[in-house]
Amino acid sequence: MRLRAALAAGSRRWSLGLFVAICVGAGAVAYALTAPGGSGTSAQAGTISTEDPAAFRTAVIARLRSENLDFHWVVCVRTPHRYRGVRVVRCNVDFGEPHIVAYCSVLRRGRLLTSEQEPSIPCGHDNAGYSDPVVTYG
Repeated sequence: MRLRAALAAGSRRWSLGLFVAICVGAGAVAYALTAPGGSGTSAQAGTISTEDPAAFRTAVIARLRSENLDFHWVVCVRTPHRYRGVRVVRCNVDFGEPHIVAYCSVLRRGRLLTSEQEPSIPCGHDNAGYSDPVVTYG
């Protein structure tokens, strides 16, 4: 019985060690493909791209959650502004008691790059997203 228990414990340790080695290896490959100077297609120096507003919304929400920020809603729209030839997407984030912050964004090497990180991304006023007619009653 002791031999069987010892073999089972050794097998579990070996399986755990293999799992850890696979995770470390996968992380190293992912880093090599996405790090500057890596050989992956997304690692081209300075590659700037854009996505649809829904993809930016998802990325901004993930960033806000990773920074443990409380917010009520996020709305993203394309703007007429361009950064290095690609369209900028503006995401308005409501932090409550009307405190809305605009995050103008593009993707650099597939990762979110906001105007907070790169001040040269244009984030001035525009009328993007204002397509609903305004009705006033007198």
